[in-house]
Amino acid sequence: MEESPMVLRKKPVKENMEGDEIHKGRTRSTIDDWNVTAVDKQRVWESSIHDALQMESFNFAGHRISIRESTDSFGALVWPGAIALCHYLENNQQQVNLMDKTVLEIGAGTGLLSVVASLLGACVTATDLPAILPNLSFNLMRNTEGRSRHTPQVTALTWGHHLQRDFPRLSHRYDYVLAADVVYHHGGLNRLLDTMCHFCPPGGRTTLLWANKGRFQSDVSFTERFLSTFHATLLAEFPQQEVRIYKATAKE
Repeated sequence: MEESPMVLRKKPVKENMEGDEIHKGRTRSTIDDWNVTAVDKQRVWESSIHDALQMESFNFAGHRISIRESTDSFGALVWPGAIALCHYLENNQQQVNLMDKTVLEIGAGTGLLSVVASLLGACVTATDLPAILPNLSFNLMRNTEGRSRHTPQVTALTWGHHLQRDFPRLSHRYDYVLAADVVYHHGGLNRLLDTMCHFCPPGGRTTLLWANKGRFQSDVSFTERFLSTFHATLLAEFPQQEVRIYKATAKE
């Protein structure tokens, strides 16, 4: 590994089979009061939950970030992989310098990761399914306006569909592609891998950072295919939460 993995410790919580806490009839990732030991740093994963407003608050990149969630979609909830990658990016800016870099997030969901990347100086394009975009846009704008060097963009992307038509490689080149908790028990895993490959073509210019919490056997199968497709390095892992972060470039 290029760097020492970060280690997480958290208070015991009641868990379901996916390792996420059941909170008032819906699944909420258990992100409160997690202590983070990073490279030469010790930080607290801070989240304050306001159920009446369906908001979560985080501190990243010197700013308080308020994220509006929705209970009617997996894509509108904050998941552990996104939080882990946010902390990694904040704490390892020498290894991953996003200043003025072009960044694409696939499966952006609530937009937390895209917000943090934007606050760290990146020129961000956040993508997800059309139904997710209104809440994604709301969270991006409220948390980056007047704070970011570059105004983040939001656009629709359905994994594996019309990639070359809508995102031709010649005009859509990125320094980094970010993906967090996009692998779970769904039928689009082949299309997800195709999408990763499209945005990370051979040549090594684009680096993929993928964070994921293991939940199902399908996660293991996807990871095996991912590792056979990309040159990948494990940057950090959080054993208690089963979250791993990979850095990858395409094989020739």
